[in-house]
Amino acid sequence: MRGDEECQAGFIVFTSLEDRIPADHPLRAIRRMVDQALREMSPLLSSLYAKRGRVSIPPEYLLRAQLVQFLYAIPSERRLCEELEYNLLLRWFVGLPIDERVWHPTSFTKNRDRLLSGKVAEVFFAHIREQADAQKLLSREHFSCDGTLLEAAASLKSFRSREEVATKDKGGPRSGGRNPEVNFHGERRSNATHVSTTDPEARLCRIKGKEATLSYRGHVVVENRHGLVVGSLATQATGTAECEAALVLIHQQRERSGAHMTLAADKGYDTKPFVAALRALHITPHVAHKRRYSAVDGRTTRHRSYALSQRRRKVVEEAFGWMKTVGGLDKLRHRGLAKVHAIFTFACAAFNLVRMKNLLAELSPA
Repeated sequence: MRGDEECQAGFIVFTSLEDRIPADHPLRAIRRMVDQALREMSPLLSSLYAKRGRVSIPPEYLLRAQLVQFLYAIPSERRLCEELEYNLLLRWFVGLPIDERVWHPTSFTKNRDRLLSGKVAEVFFAHIREQADAQKLLSREHFSCDGTLLEAAASLKSFRSREEVATKDKGGPRSGGRNPEVNFHGERRSNATHVSTTDPEARLCRIKGKEATLSYRGHVVVENRHGLVVGSLATQATGTAECEAALVLIHQQRERSGAHMTLAADKGYDTKPFVAALRALHITPHVAHKRRYSAVDGRTTRHRSYALSQRRRKVVEEAFGWMKTVGGLDKLRHRGLAKVHAIFTFACAAFNLVRMKNLLAELSPA
């Protein structure tokens, strides 16, 4: 016998979000690590706000909401606010009470801008890394580095000659509207002569076998034991950016570690200046050697540890893969190097949180 639908206009629920989330839900472990980092960041967050004036959205809400975007591949702030309106799990993670209205998307964007800075992102990333170190999840000796292209939030149609941009002569669209027809056939374009009018800091770059795009470069150093990111940096996409960024990041790691270190990398890092710089820092360069004119000699390649590092260095690709497939960095949504660096650093922290949650679950007794 078919039951009748009961249309109930409203009801009262005597419960809390805490009761609705399963005790073994994966987000609980991530929330604990995030809350610990935010408690330690409280003085920094307080310094970003004036002592008087209208009360803003709590920065803890904004930072947790930023992580939600990475963890659940939410493409925009408007979609994020929509999810927080009816998704009890995400509302609990952010910290919003069940009876509190979600802020307007534009309010979220406006308040979020002060937190979308390199300093806040780097401090948050550092606190997450310290938690991994406290759990003895980080190697202090063996590391790998690599870089990846991050496609900028700018179209190739915005890549105009610098003279045209300087004189503000945009030539007018050939077929009205916001998306004019542009024919670049036969025109030679380079970063020296052209610049994007949408994102001037983006650079035209490509990887072998693919077309050129306006991009930035994201760089990471991971430890080889569990593949956790220990250093991150976003730069403009130049020909020497990978080696320069790797030296900056490994020098920072050198100051934290102080032990004998090895650094694995692909053939793109097999240059005499890079290898010499590593040796000057007393770091063994486990760089994949080229067949001709390699800067790596038998002093390094004869050891068994070199072969181990070459097999293990591919773990760095897991971080890039997660950030581009899940974290939403396949196409950037923010413009300018400062914001790109902050977003990339937050994405690295989110990757570490997911990896740490899985590692701690495996290591904990059943």
